[in-house]
Amino acid sequence: MDDWITDNPIPLGRWIAGFMGWFNSFAAGFLNAASDLLEDGIDAMIDGLLWVHPFVLIALFALVALVVHRDWKLPLAIILSLLLVVNLGYWEETIQTLSLVLIATSLCMAVGIPVGILAAHKPVVYTVLRPILDLMQTIPTFVYLIPTLILFGLGVVPGIISTVIFAIPAPVRLTYLGISSVPKPLIEAGQAFGADRHQLLWKVELPHALPTIMAGLTQCIMLSLSMVVIAALVGADGLGKPVVRALNT
Repeated sequence: MDDWITDNPIPLGRWIAGFMGWFNSFAAGFLNAASDLLEDGIDAMIDGLLWVHPFVLIALFALVALVVHRDWKLPLAIILSLLLVVNLGYWEETIQTLSLVLIATSLCMAVGIPVGILAAHKPVVYTVLRPILDLMQTIPTFVYLIPTLILFGLGVVPGIISTVIFAIPAPVRLTYLGISSVPKPLIEAGQAFGADRHQLLWKVELPHALPTIMAGLTQCIMLSLSMVVIAALVGADGLGKPVVRALNT
């Protein structure tokens, strides 16, 4: 019995390869257009940030940190860290990584928040999503590079898509958690004042869930930052490239 099982493997790999080949040829036009659009957006952001003098950007980042945190320690750490980056000659790579993280995080939040809200309002949706999210968070990070590499080829686009797939479970889960944790009496009070579904969402549920959603944003940024460096293996720009070059020498 054991020999029969091992001697007759299910051709799962061949099936997946055939499907990926069919999908790649079927959706070639859409994939190329999406790839060009995403790559143009990334290049525009990188060029815009690199156009600004490094010292101006460093001062701007420090000012934002000072306004948000009302403390001089974090702005000082930002200034010293970024000056060290400039001194070591990695400013361009840092801007590339920053751009990739910003775009990946924006895409994750743009998709993750609506999906999380839908899952909180429709329990059957979360029942379907939960095993998918569990699987996405347990798959090794390098595995995400394979299908995106097949569909989009080498470059920055498969790196961004892989990063989005890797990081998107965080905003979905935490948005779902935040909306689901809104107290029932709070919703009933809104309904008593005549609020409809949209008013309840925007004026009751989202304000109450905002701290949890912001925690999802924080996790999304950290996951995107870790994945963007790994994405250098498929040609993504940024701080991952020097790491890959160092590994190959």
